[in-house]
Amino acid sequence: MHNMTPLKTSAMATTDITALIEFYVRERDLSRERVLQALEASFLTAYAKMVPGSDKMHNLRANVNAQRGTVRIKADMTVVPDDEFLDPYSEIRLSLARQLASAKGKDVQPGDEITVNVTPKDFGRIAVQTARQTMQQRIRRAEQEMLAEAFRDRVGEVITGTVKRYDKGDVIIEVEKFEALLPSRQRIPGEEYNAGDKLRFYVVEVRDGSRGNELILSRSHPNLVRRLFEGEVIEIAEHSVEIVNVVREAGYRTKLVVRSNDPNVDPIGACVGIRGSRVKNVVNELNHEKVDILEYTEDKSVMVRESLSPIDPVKIDVDNDARVVTVYVEDDRAAAKAKGKRGQNVRLTARLISTQEERWDVRVEPRDNQTNVQQQAQEGASELAQQLHISAELATAMVAAGFTTVEGIAAYGQKEDLVEALGISAEQAEEIITAAQSI
Repeated sequence: MHNMTPLKTSAMATTDITALIEFYVRERDLSRERVLQALEASFLTAYAKMVPGSDKMHNLRANVNAQRGTVRIKADMTVVPDDEFLDPYSEIRLSLARQLASAKGKDVQPGDEITVNVTPKDFGRIAVQTARQTMQQRIRRAEQEMLAEAFRDRVGEVITGTVKRYDKGDVIIEVEKFEALLPSRQRIPGEEYNAGDKLRFYVVEVRDGSRGNELILSRSHPNLVRRLFEGEVIEIAEHSVEIVNVVREAGYRTKLVVRSNDPNVDPIGACVGIRGSRVKNVVNELNHEKVDILEYTEDKSVMVRESLSPIDPVKIDVDNDARVVTVYVEDDRAAAKAKGKRGQNVRLTARLISTQEERWDVRVEPRDNQTNVQQQAQEGASELAQQLHISAELATAMVAAGFTTVEGIAAYGQKEDLVEALGISAEQAEEIITAAQSI
């Protein structure tokens, strides 16, 4: 068993401890208090490795004197009479306890508890080397605590960081002497990140990850664009211009919807800036991503038309029940241009007119398709008129209401539905259903 006899102070080389403290304070920008806490914990780890059974000791602690460069390992022990059985980990004999207490002008009795210096004679440089090895983990934990304190209230801000390296698919970004993560899903597709590059990032969250507290940044978040415009456009900061919505497919295109709270301020002009200076600054920061700026209106057809510009639709149909906007253009070529690469433009447009409560769809069709649909409807109405012996006008109304085939009317037609949809009498509706069933 290791000798547990209380010892006099074991001093280490002042330069070893003070140099260790100064290194972490200076190079890692940590407070002296945090470094001392980490160092004391590391010395306790070193002590536990050197002294088997130390886990049985009461209130074991390390006291580091940074100025003198010394460390003492102390524990609380209970005083027992000299002739009783002694637990060397938690008890001290009365004679020795009185000897230690008298040096401080005090006296002790059996049952009292005193603080005892239990620093081994050979603690010295071995403990310093062990502490160096374990300090990294504890300093990392201290840095994570500081990171959480520094950035938890800054979620949603834009900050500047420097690319350091790649680590398991993440890009490590240095931000104000902290290391943050730029995960692959938060990067702009196709954007390169080279060590030393300075970029602006959106602060997504401080999360408790596999490596402790992690600061998560983004280059692809729509709010990065929002914050960049807020920084560029003074009218937004003054609230005379308001950003209503931002939709984005990072690396391809962003659509920014704005409106003016001041009749004398042009919201689009304010965001574009003189000779495009303001929007150019944002576009350059986004690695030349396209940015469309639109003025807000509640008219969905107008919003869709502006969003698909410079394509000039032939016609726009808005189906409020189905929440579908169908845009008819001249031909297939115009349709492809309106939809954009892999349909990104039309998807962004759909997201632009959608809300949390209502999801809308936008479809782009060549005008030929509209003509074909109309022609098919006319042919269907003509066939119904002949088979059911009704007027062409009534047959057209039936097709428009969804009653397109004799078979469907015969099998599923309800008198009440025909009356409501076509505005005809109950007798007329019954005659139509009977005629359909007789064919």
